[in-house]
Amino acid sequence: MPENPNPQGKGLVPILQGIDRHRLDRLLPPKKIDQVQMELFTSMFVLKSAIRFNPVPGERYFLYQTDGCYKLLMVGPAEWSTPYRGRYIGECILHEDRTWSMALDPAMTHDEAFMQEITAEQDKLQAALENAESVADVLPVFEEALGYNSRILAYILGKSLGLSMDMAGIGELSYEEAKGLLTHEEQS
Repeated sequence: MPENPNPQGKGLVPILQGIDRHRLDRLLPPKKIDQVQMELFTSMFVLKSAIRFNPVPGERYFLYQTDGCYKLLMVGPAEWSTPYRGRYIGECILHEDRTWSMALDPAMTHDEAFMQEITAEQDKLQAALENAESVADVLPVFEEALGYNSRILAYILGKSLGLSMDMAGIGELSYEEAKGLLTHEEQS
């Protein structure tokens, strides 16, 4: 038997590349509570959609709603040969720190039911932050209700935001204490 039966690392390379794609030891910026709150809300809103592929940081994706369910797709509204049967919500981008940003389609800002849904979700996050012992307690760890890709991305999002909050010194603070730091910094 050869000393190393797999000298090229076949089979291992894709796994290692996949892990490397999600490394968090890159320099992450410290983030204040308002930025954490906004990024957590937007990211979890995107991640609650059905994602049937492995998103790549820096790429554009498109959020749709079909039959009451959100779906993240790689095809934009102008790229369909026949109109997609769902409602276009907006364009999403996964960032290197595994947070998501989303640009809503202008039509959605006039959709009263959708905006009420957004407000209700923001209120839930606000209540969770206010009732948690520390801000870090609200970060996603294992979200069983999410699909496979979303669950992995939510876990990495929680680690990323946690590291950024630790660097900012707010990771173990309560929401009110973290907000107090903002007020104190504004007064200085």
